[in-house]
Amino acid sequence: MIRDIIELQLELHKKRRPYALATVVEILGSSSAKPAAKALIGLSGKVIAGWVGGGCAQSMVSNAALKCLETGEPRVIEIDLNDEVFGAGMPCGGSMRVYVEPILPKPLLWLMGHGRIVESLCEFAYRLGFEVVVNDPQATTECFPSAHSVINDDSRYQQLRPQPGDFVVIATHHKGDYDSLVRTLQSEALYIALVSSRKRAKLVLERLEKEGFSEPSLAKVRAPAGLDLGAKLPEEIALSIVSEMVLVRRGGLGGVLSKGAEY
Repeated sequence: MIRDIIELQLELHKKRRPYALATVVEILGSSSAKPAAKALIGLSGKVIAGWVGGGCAQSMVSNAALKCLETGEPRVIEIDLNDEVFGAGMPCGGSMRVYVEPILPKPLLWLMGHGRIVESLCEFAYRLGFEVVVNDPQATTECFPSAHSVINDDSRYQQLRPQPGDFVVIATHHKGDYDSLVRTLQSEALYIALVSSRKRAKLVLERLEKEGFSEPSLAKVRAPAGLDLGAKLPEEIALSIVSEMVLVRRGGLGGVLSKGAEY
């Protein structure tokens, strides 16, 4: 069973699928599960591999797993196997403690383009826990040592396939703005940003509107990208963009902390 769990974990990791890992850490009295027993719980709350008990115990573990996946925080739950009313209501008696840990894939950032802004953004994002894919004909692994993957044989950006929750920053110096945005807007990416001037952003969005993209879809595009930090240098512009990414990821307000009472 442990081997099955490990193999499934590897498969889920490869597919970037979130799940929770439940482990029995302590048992007092009698229980159908054993210490160190494990189970994997998917996004639906269903046990997809392993065993940590049946009946209501499984239900309690599944509920805890869903909360962990929502908050991103692990927790220890105590299941009373004696109390038919207030506990899990299992006839075997005893109690057990289960450690439930969310296993979440790193957020994925698609960087379309090259240059100092993109290079700095790749490094910043890597340090903040993002998995970075750079896609540009001129991109090299030497320029992007922190990237998880570098794609430089995809001039039409056919390999750009954002999944729900992904981040996409487009900085192609006009060359691939339109093609990249067309593909990205057909996805459920969480964050879509275009590095450009306001004039250029307006032209690109107007073209997309003429091509049939709806106003709500185009409203998802953050153009120009980033927060207003007064950035001038490429590294500062990259910092403003990654700051906006953190804002979106963490659900922040973007205000000044020293004036917190005012926002």
